[in-house]
Amino acid sequence: FFQKTLTAVKNWFTLFGWPNGQNAISIPYSLRRDVSKGYLTASQEKIFKENLGKDTKTLYDMLFHLSGQLLPGMTSGQLLPLDPVERMLQLHRQHSTLLTFLRNQGAYLPHVMPEFLLEPDDYKKWIKVQTELLVEDTFTDKRILVLEDSIFETMSKRAWTDVLLQIYKVFVLPRVSSVSNTDLCSLEGVQNMPRIKLEPLSSNIYSPYERTILTWLNKHYEKNRKTIWKDCQKGEVPPMRWIVNFEHDLLDGLVLAAQLAAYCPYLIATHFVRMYTNPRSPEQLLHNCLIVVDAMHAVKLSIDIKV
Repeated sequence: FFQKTLTAVKNWFTLFGWPNGQNAISIPYSLRRDVSKGYLTASQEKIFKENLGKDTKTLYDMLFHLSGQLLPGMTSGQLLPLDPVERMLQLHRQHSTLLTFLRNQGAYLPHVMPEFLLEPDDYKKWIKVQTELLVEDTFTDKRILVLEDSIFETMSKRAWTDVLLQIYKVFVLPRVSSVSNTDLCSLEGVQNMPRIKLEPLSSNIYSPYERTILTWLNKHYEKNRKTIWKDCQKGEVPPMRWIVNFEHDLLDGLVLAAQLAAYCPYLIATHFVRMYTNPRSPEQLLHNCLIVVDAMHAVKLSIDIKV
């Protein structure tokens, strides 16, 4: 599950996270590496300044593109100190500022420490510096969590993935419009279903924007299910359902097919009539999902979808 989440995050930010088109990323490797490229020799510094912004895109470029804001205290093209330890400490401060900035925007990142976002060698330098400080301070009972190399890489990958997910949550999902929420439940069938509350404190799992999307899914599924599958080849019209999550309720592909049909009705005759409307086996679920993926490819959705 985590690997699928990581792949989805990587694909979205590669396609849509950057100014001036696509920019391939790897999590955590390219994100860590690119923010560390300010570590230059004196002879390289002039060349770097001349080419700044032409080839290298960092997390801060992504953040400015999605939010319109620079991190407090950060300037475009800011260089890092040449001294390795000072450079590591500056990166740690930048990562700490990033996490504070995201938390102030509503991100939930209590488990992510700034050191988890460092390169492995910088993390070792940070551990060494912190250990020396503890030795000098004989009155402290503070402890340092020292991770082995393989565990650190796992932790770093998870931390960077969660940072990107929270960036998506606080800067992309809020663009989902709630102006027409009253219209989403105007259908007779939807009126008879329990409502998904959009108030901020009505769920400790989904944000108001995610619940708006769930309402949108319910609307189009109920509106289109009888139209799409009235002449289906593999069953009867699927029954009414209440869509309350993004995992189990989307597994059979029918809800996603209903969304596509709402905007691309010509896909009904070519694709969706061949779906199982009451799938009971893994093979039938796979059959439905393959049809949905094929339909997405047919309308040229530029997303790398795999079943």
